[in-house]
Order: sequence, then structure tokens, then C-alpha cells
Amino acid sequence: MKILKMLSLLSAAALSAVVFTGCGKAGADSSAENTETEVSYDMNVETAYKANYDNIKPLGRTYFNEDKLYCALSGTGAEFSFTGTKCTVSITGDSTALVPSDNQARVGIYVNGERVIDDMIDNLQESYDVFSSETAQDVTVSIVKLSESPMSTFSISDITVMGTPIKPTADKDLLIEFVGDSITCGYGADDPDQNHNFSTKTEDVTKAYAYKTAQALNADYSMVSFSGYGIISGYTNNDQKVSAQTVPQYYTKLGYCWSAKPSFDPAKLDWDFSKRQPDLIVVNLGTNDDSYTKDDPAKQDEYSAAYAEFLKTIRANNPDARILCVLGIMGDRLFPSVQKAVDNYSAETGDTNISAMKFDVQDPADGYSADWHPSITTHDKASEKLVNEIKSILG
Repeated sequence: MKILKMLSLLSAAALSAVVFTGCGKAGADSSAENTETEVSYDMNVETAYKANYDNIKPLGRTYFNEDKLYCALSGTGAEFSFTGTKCTVSITGDSTALVPSDNQARVGIYVNGERVIDDMIDNLQESYDVFSSETAQDVTVSIVKLSESPMSTFSISDITVMGTPIKPTADKDLLIEFVGDSITCGYGADDPDQNHNFSTKTEDVTKAYAYKTAQALNADYSMVSFSGYGIISGYTNNDQKVSAQTVPQYYTKLGYCWSAKPSFDPAKLDWDFSKRQPDLIVVNLGTNDDSYTKDDPAKQDEYSAAYAEFLKTIRANNPDARILCVLGIMGDRLFPSVQKAVDNYSAETGDTNISAMKFDVQDPADGYSADWHPSITTHDKASEKLVNEIKSILG
């Protein structure tokens, strides 16, 4: 088993939980007092659970099938709590786990907010001892996919604990969906050398502005983001449009993955928008389109028109959500086209539950990450600005 952090496991006695089974009614006989039932859980007996919606809270757009919870997009995963002495999590990799590469999925597992596992999924089956204690403790476990979906996926299968049954953590009051590109994914967040290239080993969504914003607002989140993708074109270095790398075509899906298999092909699976509608949707797309449009007015208009159409798709699936369109961290040349898209969309549809905000362009003094992506300092600054804007528009 791969273990980055594990407390020594010593013998533990049974844990007793008190459950109230009755209560007196107003005006009833005072002799009808509350009764208690004691339920014991043996801390020395392991119980295995499947990662299904009865046992865990899904993080982001996930898919349950074949007794597994499949995770593709950045930040997807599961969260649960229990009281006990031990927890083990089993994760199944996809085909990338069999081939040494920079495309394997990266997973982070947290216990009570502290990352205890940080690993690349390089086996078809991984088992992680994430918690162990000599005495029973209240534990919250969060399993987070740190890398993005085009390269690789994984699934969560068995969760084994010694203690009370695992249960989903409660939903937070606010749910924010982030729609974006590599900046949202945390491209190169763990590689402070702008001359280095992409690797899932150095990608960490939890260090990017979007995740940080959700944490600062104590909000649940969902990420729909792909490195190199845009509205009308993915990143290009030869002025040729890269039409295959666009986010709108996958917005209603569970993602996209080159290593997809029949049991889980996220691009062929529709996302169920009825599960829980976001209160706010932040769209940060245009950095890659800019490599194609540059200063060409016709191309910029094409981008703006396609952006407005994409907003219609977002609204059709999220009728009550506030929409905030942002751009600028790695360049703000296309921001006027973003504002134009928002204005034209509102004028055509009458929808005023939408606005735009320009990020500050990254400062060279704050450093860069791989391929000139934002540094941690830049992500922190962007998150602070976005948090203030969200507080302003949501009240």
C-alpha cells in the first residue's frame, strides 16, 4: 500500500454512540421521558463500503457505475465522514496507469483538511491507508482529482473503515461552477519554471484561483476545464484554428478523455443538470482563443458571437444561476470581446442575471509556473479579486 502519512494503529475498544429514540410531547405526562438506545461499533472490525451516493458526497461532475464512482474533470472526487480509528481508500486507474508518462492521473486525499496522500495513479488498483489512530476520532475524508480529464481518469471503489458507517458530508450553502482552461485546472502550479512544459505531475487544481475562491467563500464547487481549450479555438502557434479543442462541445458532458474506455467515456455521458444547480457560474475562456484571433477584428467578432451562443447553452441548463464572465490573467486583449458577448446576449435575451469582470494581467514580479502560466502568487491575487466581485454581486 502506498502511504505518505499514517499514524500508528494500536488496539482500540468499541465506540458507543447514543441515539435518542423518543421525546416527550407538550402537555404529556411528565413520566414520559426521553429514552436512549446505545449502539456499539467495534473499532477492531473493518467494514467495506462502495463509493455510492448513499455513502459519499460527490465533488464536481462524477459518474457512478459498476460499483465505482468515476472521476474525470479537475477537482472531482468524493467526501465523507465517520467516527473511528482507521480508513483505507481503494482507487482504480485507467489505461494510462499502465504506461509511465506525464499523463497519469494525480490524486490528493485529505483528512480533516490536511493532505495526507499525494500520488500519481500508476497501477490499475491502488490502496491507500489514509487514517489510523489508537483512539476513535471524528474524521472527514476528501478525495480530490488534482489533474484534468483529457489525459486520464480514475474511479473510487472500496472505502474501508473501523468505526461508524461512513456518511456524506453536508452540502454547503453556495455552489459555484467554474468553466475554464488551463488556468482553472492549475496547470504547472507545482512547477515554478516557465521554461518547463505540461505534466499532470505538476498540475494541481487546489492551487488555482477557482478552487481557492470556493474555499474562501466556503462554497461547493464544480470544474469544467481543459488545458489549451477555448470558445472557437484551442491554443495554436501557427495561426490555424484548432476547432477540436473547444469547451462548449463538452459543457453538457462529464468531460473528455483520450484514454476513455467503454465503462467510462466521459464525452459520451450527459451531465444531469437536475442534480443541483449552481448558484453562480464563472466562465474564464478566451486565453487560448487569443492565440488564434490576435488583433484580427473579424476573428474577434467570431469569438464574441460564439461566446454569446455558449451563454445561451449555459442558461438553458442553469435557468436561475448568476453568470460571471471573466478574463485577463494571462492577457486581456480579448476582454472587450467578452464584454461585447455579454452585452449582446443580454440585449437579445433580456437576461440581466449576468456580468463581466476583467482580471489583472499577471505581474512578472510575481513569477510564473510552467509554460508561463500563473504562479501561486498570481492565483492568490486573482482569487482575492474574484472573491470580492462575487461578494458584491451576490450580496
